[in-house]
Amino acid sequence: MFPWRWLALLALIPLSLSANAGVKVKLTQKGLDFGRELAVASLQKKLMTIKVPDISGKERVKPIGKVRYSVTEMRVVKLGLPSSAIGLVPGTGFSLTITNAFLSLHGRWRVKYLRFIKDRGSFDLAIKSLSITTSISLRSDNMGLPAVAMASCTTTLGGVSVKLHGGASWLYNLFRRFIEKGLQSQLQKKLCPLVAESVSSMNQFLKTVNVMAPVDRYAEIAYPMVSSPDISSSSIGLNLKGEFYNIGNHMEPPFSPAPFFLPNQEQSMLYIGLSAFTANSASFVYNKAGTLSLKITDDMVPRSSPIRLTTNTFGVLIPQIAKLFPGLMMVLQLKMTKDPLSSIEANKVTVDAKSSLTAYAILANTKLAPLFVLNLDFSVSARVNVVGNKLAGAVTLNRLDMSLGKSYVGDFKVGSLSNIFQIVLKWVVLPTVNVRLKEGFPLPSLGKINLKNTQLQILKGYIMIGTDLQNSG
Repeated sequence: MFPWRWLALLALIPLSLSANAGVKVKLTQKGLDFGRELAVASLQKKLMTIKVPDISGKERVKPIGKVRYSVTEMRVVKLGLPSSAIGLVPGTGFSLTITNAFLSLHGRWRVKYLRFIKDRGSFDLAIKSLSITTSISLRSDNMGLPAVAMASCTTTLGGVSVKLHGGASWLYNLFRRFIEKGLQSQLQKKLCPLVAESVSSMNQFLKTVNVMAPVDRYAEIAYPMVSSPDISSSSIGLNLKGEFYNIGNHMEPPFSPAPFFLPNQEQSMLYIGLSAFTANSASFVYNKAGTLSLKITDDMVPRSSPIRLTTNTFGVLIPQIAKLFPGLMMVLQLKMTKDPLSSIEANKVTVDAKSSLTAYAILANTKLAPLFVLNLDFSVSARVNVVGNKLAGAVTLNRLDMSLGKSYVGDFKVGSLSNIFQIVLKWVVLPTVNVRLKEGFPLPSLGKINLKNTQLQILKGYIMIGTDLQNSG
């Protein structure tokens, strides 16, 4: 497998060139060097499998005359790729250069001369100053998955030395004049096809890109590319969709991502920018799924709270409730009337929500009697953090405004309920939300590449994560 793994994000699924990105990713030269180390290790493993075909023939060697020879059972016993470099080919792909490599072969030799004399033995062949230069193109296949292919490959073999075990000294002349050249030719024919196989094997691994990553039983997040990769001389920029969908029911939200651009930073291997569009698509999805609605019962209120969900508690502030429904438990039904809206400013993430809250008395026959409906307009601040390969968070209440939507118990002053519902939001609703937010959602990733040394910045219009990479495979 050819694991330039983070380069696998370069082409994901069919492109929509007119769309803006919800998520942007930038791989820096530092990230490319991380991929280079993995690539060289994989390439070395592949080159160790070189199978050099047997060589045979006949030549005239002074003073022996005609000699029939064969070289068989050749195998690589040592290979080193000590020096390598990876670079970008703007607009196309990237290149990998291996220099000062060395290769050692062990094999068997046989000769027959003067019609009836035979000899045999083994040999060791060492090649120094081997170099490989390959150019690799990046594209999206017919299914929209990332695909790489070797565009070009050149190899050069430097000095060759041979050590024979057994046989007469004149055999060295035979090896130097004929067999060494044949082996060099065979090796050069084999190297580039093996490099091409190594590059091609990467395509299988590219299928592990989390183009559609499950979040929970309600939602998944899509990370297909929405435009071609932006490959410059120093970095690779990717524009990803970054959109939540209901599982099994993909529906586009009534809004689109706003353009944003990642700054020029090179300290980390990878930068990920997530716009408010991604968060708002999550609100759209979860509200459609009904998961933002919440039924609040008294057992959800902390025991230490002086506020209980009973008609006696509410009757202190709204006497009609205690008079019409004395001594009953209550239940509150919270429902979003609009999808919550996230906004991202420098060092600040806020979410504004509009909802309706219906209060019911639970009758003796367990039926519900409506008491009132409130319109709640509240704002929360979000704290975000990276946990593993996920983005998680938590929210705290900023502001709560209330108005009376409908009353079934006569007129009353809504302001008198402000403290109660501040407590309900802070102690019940937001902790329930935070349990879900703590689980987080997957960031763009590939295979078993993990994020480490992450740093998070909240900028105008998006959240930026700078991170290094670690291979756990």
